[in-house]
Amino acid sequence: MKSTLAFDVYGTLIDTSGVFETLQEYMGNEAPAFMEKWRTTQLEYSFRRGLMNAYVDFSVVTQEALDYCCSLFNKNMATAEIQRLMDAYKVLPAFADVATALTDLSETGYRKYAFSNGSAKAVTTLLQNADIRTMFDGIVSVERTKMFKPSPVVYRHFIESTQAKTADTFLISGNPFDVIGALNYGMKGIWVKRSEKAVFDPWGVQPTAVVRDLTELKSIL
Repeated sequence: MKSTLAFDVYGTLIDTSGVFETLQEYMGNEAPAFMEKWRTTQLEYSFRRGLMNAYVDFSVVTQEALDYCCSLFNKNMATAEIQRLMDAYKVLPAFADVATALTDLSETGYRKYAFSNGSAKAVTTLLQNADIRTMFDGIVSVERTKMFKPSPVVYRHFIESTQAKTADTFLISGNPFDVIGALNYGMKGIWVKRSEKAVFDPWGVQPTAVVRDLTELKSIL
């Protein structure tokens, strides 16, 4: 069996900064800081809910993080404005390298799955909007586990759902916590270092490989 590739979605395939233009209409010069805080709070809330065994759909986590940021930045937004930002998060674009990379990998025989904290419905919508849904063999969401990455529960769920071999499965992610979570479970982990300023957590473990662009995958797999 060819190795299985598990692609993280938010921040790896899909560019979460795609919400910037809409944010800028409301936040002006504060949009960059607001956008970054929204994303980091979204992740923090998923970690906290995982530790508390208090799962909710990832869209709820996203809105809770947005509400927090509105309070933090002292932005009194109307319900319709909040909904517009949430709707923008549902149609984020793919990174420029994604379609080419997936096309290249389709010639190799690897099984390719989108693997996300988002619901299957939300991820399907994202991938369809970005015109890349048909490039995957399937979508694996954490929603059935009622847990979020980087819990070992979700990586086991991926392996069982795809009938893959743990040691032959590559988790590909732009999020270091996700790569470390996969490595901790026994999978291989490829870190997509999209920014020169990005730092991998100094936990005494290293990614199986590091790429700066998804098109590099074909040459290392």
